[in-house]
Amino acid sequence: MPNSVRHAPPASRAISVLLSLLVLAVPTGLAQSTIPSQLDDREFWNLVTSLSEDDGAFEDENYLSNELGYERTMQRLQESVPPGGVFVGVGPEQNFHYAAALRPAMVFVIDIRRQNAIEHLMYKALFELAEDRADFLSRLFSRPQPSALTADADIGALFASFATIASDRGLFDRTLASIEDALMNRHHWPLDTPDRTALRKVFSAFYDAGPSIMYVFRATTQTHPTYAQMMTARDQAGRTWSFLGSRDAFERVRDMERRNLIVPVVGDFAGPKAMKAVGAYVRSHGARIGAFYASNVETYLFSAGTSKRFYDNLQTLPIPDRAPIIRAFFAAVARDCTAQRPTIRTPVIGDIRALLDAHGSGALKSTCDLVTLSR
Repeated sequence: MPNSVRHAPPASRAISVLLSLLVLAVPTGLAQSTIPSQLDDREFWNLVTSLSEDDGAFEDENYLSNELGYERTMQRLQESVPPGGVFVGVGPEQNFHYAAALRPAMVFVIDIRRQNAIEHLMYKALFELAEDRADFLSRLFSRPQPSALTADADIGALFASFATIASDRGLFDRTLASIEDALMNRHHWPLDTPDRTALRKVFSAFYDAGPSIMYVFRATTQTHPTYAQMMTARDQAGRTWSFLGSRDAFERVRDMERRNLIVPVVGDFAGPKAMKAVGAYVRSHGARIGAFYASNVETYLFSAGTSKRFYDNLQTLPIPDRAPIIRAFFAAVARDCTAQRPTIRTPVIGDIRALLDAHGSGALKSTCDLVTLSR
């Protein structure tokens, strides 16, 4: 996941002072959470803009996750993470799986690319426009909805029904216009020309590839799981954990989107502002981080030599004991850390406090140390 290479100027002195005052203004012993049950459109957009850093760059498009294996971790997370905290994540749709399962009060998605924030706004509009899961997929992939589907359709049957339906350019144009209307006219969020260009680019990718869209799907020989595979994956008990896996999961995420409680933030995990600003907001509302989803960002930060800055930033978040960090490892880590034999593409769980203790003691020296801190 992207969050490693950043092209942005340092935070201003005023921002640094403001963040320091926010942190110092709230006592260490946090009061009962006052996270709002709903944000109005102005409050939401103020968070998107005020917490964000400048746009950054990453090597891949990341239209969707490629962590086929997330379903193997969900039961443990659901049993260990109390609902009502604040979830912080990275990347696109995989955050919805965690939101549906863990039931946080609020979600912040911090990603280095503004395109990812625009993709989340696209999803937000689709959640608001769609009547149910079938309508959501019809709009997302610009494919006419099969008439036989019901609101409680099995997730496998849902995707199978769209597999042979061709994309419809007219539906694409109408849906894109509806998305822009929802964001710019109903919510009054000022998307500029580059934002609208990014929106069309992302929406076009889903139109072009349909349910077979992958993490990287243009001009590549790499094999990644498709959107359909990601959404229909089941754990050993046969349970699906995707946000589209059931009507209840879909409705939970849609309800959060309609209440403006899933907030996309542009920022580098190791950057000067976004992480600290999110932490200051959560702390100012007497709330704590229930879970932190880092994907494989830490691997990139070690490669870039900026991992220390990320852990320093993580230290500023209000984190209770035993709060989990959810991470994933890929082939490069498997080659480098053969003795530890990391699980590949299946998110694993670490303890944030243990991670920060290792960082503070100087014991966190490489990605391989993260493997030993994960289970």
